[in-house]
Amino acid sequence: MKTFLQKVSAYSQIIFRALVFIAAALLLHQILPSDARFKYEYQRGAPWKHNNLVAPFDFAVLKSPSEIEAEKREVTQGFAPYFVRDTSVVATEKEQLRNDLLQALEEDIPRREQIIADFMRALDEVYAPGILTSAPRSLGILENKTEIAQITGNEVEKIPIDTLLSEKSAYNLFTGRVTEIRRTYPGAALRLSNIDPGKYIHSNLKFDEKYTQEEIHQLEASVSPSRGMMQEGERIILEGEIVDDQKFQVLESLKQNYEIRKGEGINSRLVAFGKMLLITVFLTLLFSYMYTYKRFILHDARKLLFLLSFLILIVFLALTINSFEGLHIYMFPLAILPVVIRTFYDPRTAIFTLIVTSLLIGFYAPNNYEFVLLEVSAGMIAVFSLNKMHRRVHVVVASLLVGLTYGVVYTAVTLIQEGTLATYNVRMLQWFAWSSLLVLVVYPLIFIFEKIFGFVSDVTLIELSNTNQPLLRKLAEEAPGTFQHSMQIANLAEEVILKIGGNPFLVRAGALYHDIGKAAQPTFFIENQEIGMNPHDQMSYLKSAEIIIDHVRNGIKTARKYKLPESIVEFIATHHGTSKAKYFFLKQQQENPGESFNEKNFAYPGPLPRSREATVVMLIDGIEAASRSMKEKTYDNLRNLISDMIDQKMHDRQLDNSDLTFADIDKIKDILLRKLVNIYHVRIEYPQEKKG
Repeated sequence: MKTFLQKVSAYSQIIFRALVFIAAALLLHQILPSDARFKYEYQRGAPWKHNNLVAPFDFAVLKSPSEIEAEKREVTQGFAPYFVRDTSVVATEKEQLRNDLLQALEEDIPRREQIIADFMRALDEVYAPGILTSAPRSLGILENKTEIAQITGNEVEKIPIDTLLSEKSAYNLFTGRVTEIRRTYPGAALRLSNIDPGKYIHSNLKFDEKYTQEEIHQLEASVSPSRGMMQEGERIILEGEIVDDQKFQVLESLKQNYEIRKGEGINSRLVAFGKMLLITVFLTLLFSYMYTYKRFILHDARKLLFLLSFLILIVFLALTINSFEGLHIYMFPLAILPVVIRTFYDPRTAIFTLIVTSLLIGFYAPNNYEFVLLEVSAGMIAVFSLNKMHRRVHVVVASLLVGLTYGVVYTAVTLIQEGTLATYNVRMLQWFAWSSLLVLVVYPLIFIFEKIFGFVSDVTLIELSNTNQPLLRKLAEEAPGTFQHSMQIANLAEEVILKIGGNPFLVRAGALYHDIGKAAQPTFFIENQEIGMNPHDQMSYLKSAEIIIDHVRNGIKTARKYKLPESIVEFIATHHGTSKAKYFFLKQQQENPGESFNEKNFAYPGPLPRSREATVVMLIDGIEAASRSMKEKTYDNLRNLISDMIDQKMHDRQLDNSDLTFADIDKIKDILLRKLVNIYHVRIEYPQEKKG
């Protein structure tokens, strides 16, 4: 029955991974552009790297955006903006002025009608040229203009701007005329002093924005987007020829025409099939890497889903930015991908994922090879520079190194391809600077991913390794022998991982917490017992084995209660694998030779360790405990103990799920021997020299 369930479980895992593979492939297929790509890559000022190119069809040579803008400015430069002359303004103001004059001048004032007529004439003279508000000038509507188009009823007339009056100049002009009238009629001057000239001056020319914009759009639309034709078969550029401005524009025109015509004669189904084939190849590479070197990722649904989800998100964001006009794909900090993967997995996985992602994006990026070279170089530098990332300054340093790498590699590529810096694209440095600056967002991102996915960063591991943590203090108080044992294992495991490769912060934290389950019943474990007191003497071997094995289950419960990360719980669950409580198992066999019993009652529940860090702790846990109980701690005895115990673990298939190599095993043996010899102050006995 168990074999059947194991087979079902194995098949279900295979099906799950296959479904994840298919889902990732379908998502990437949706994200990646579906159109056929223009197959030529080129740069302004760089040599043409392909074969001689001739026009595959007739196409118009398009003007560059700067040329079109210049021509638009030229055709609109002499355009006169439209203003509507409001004739009702002067009529209204004249009526108001007449009423005010009739009230101010009594009927017996000599020449009363003549005075009113002079005022009316003066106001007409002021309004005749046209009065503008200050708004058109302040908005730049009249900038570099010499005339306006005045609309009066159905008639349009060009009026020189220098003949128009502003409200201020109109006020000054009318004030002067009013002063002259007062002097002409001294008998009425006192009565006329109440007339305020500014009251009757208002703009009578209103800017017609709608009509003006319509005319401007018509003029701009008249600018031709092309400046000639290329005939089918006509030579465009030769291999090795420099792509100057003119040829660059011809190539851009060919590319745009290709994009327009790409549906003609192209089987869209074959394009989609090719895209899926490319995605399948890259995902197969990634899954093959994980199966060969990091199988624990495939066995952990959370880790597998996060890795693929983050990869897909990065591809989506990079290609989205690349699709926006005015933005460049180098603006996106692709280096955050390997940094995040390195934080939660390992450097090798980070770099391999970076390469696969760069190749996938690079197929759709401009200058494919250059893109892949720049991104892989910058990403690898980011991974190497963040070997330790438990302080913000480490991220800042990584950001600076990423920017520097971009600049150095791009300069090298430019020099190799062009042999000069005369055509160096300085604007690229701006995108590189943005990208390296955005690498800084990785620090808060890591803490967000920790909370969402239950991962653990180096910063968190360092905090957990602090012996003042409540759970470690509890262990030190209730099971001091176990605490010292855990400290010893942490030191040994950290030393081993530093030599064979792995996360020293993870292995140290895992080692410190691996035996916390012993705090539930500390006196049942030899390292916490006083001399002459052993509670196992009063119970059966089966019961003793049950209590010993329960420290794993108790440890997992305690870890969950204190909300320790799953990566730490793995150490607790796997540090004995599926091995047996050997002492009590052998005692049961020896003292009850004819009695049958279930061996599984003496076995730990497992599972087997998958990460190299958890595997190292499992190996050291047994060796450290056994070495303490040795009566004669000689060099040979320690060497034999280490070798025998590790070989036994391998024989019992406790390392089957681990990624440790035989070379790693040999290193572990050497390191443990050297460290234990130092701990126990063992003298190495050198062979005697033979005499005579």
